[in-house]
Amino acid sequence: MKAVKAKITRGLPIGALVETCDNSGAKVVRIISVKGYKTTRGRLAAAGVGDLVTVSVVSGKPEMKKQVMLAVVVRQKQEYRRLDGTRIKFEDNAVVVLRDEKGTPKGTILKGPIAKEAAERWPGIAKLAPIIV
Repeated sequence: MKAVKAKITRGLPIGALVETCDNSGAKVVRIISVKGYKTTRGRLAAAGVGDLVTVSVVSGKPEMKKQVMLAVVVRQKQEYRRLDGTRIKFEDNAVVVLRDEKGTPKGTILKGPIAKEAAERWPGIAKLAPIIV
C-alpha cells in the first residue's frame, strides 16, 4: 500500500452508511473501523479516499447480509485538495469490497469514476476502473 499524494480530508466517520460501486452482491455497507488510523480519546475515527476500512453489509444479497469484510473508499462527497492545488469532490460516497488485504476486489465490474488516489494505492482496483479522475 503506497502513500497518498494529496491532503485527504476524512469525510466518512465510523457508522457511516456507504454504497458499493461493484457487483460483489453487497449494496449498502456500514463502516465499522478504519485500518491504521490513530485518533485521540473520544473522537470517532474517519476514512477518506484510498483508506482501507472494515465494513458490515447492511443490504444486498441474503447470503452477504451481516458479513464483515474489508473495503476501500474510492469516492467521497467531502472536498479534498491535491498537491497541485485542485480540489476534488464526487456526488456520492462509494466503496469497493475486497476479497483479501492485498487489494483484490471481490466483484468483477466497477461502476462510476474512481479517484486517482485510490487507483494509485490499490492496483487491483485500478485495473477494473472504467474511468479514473
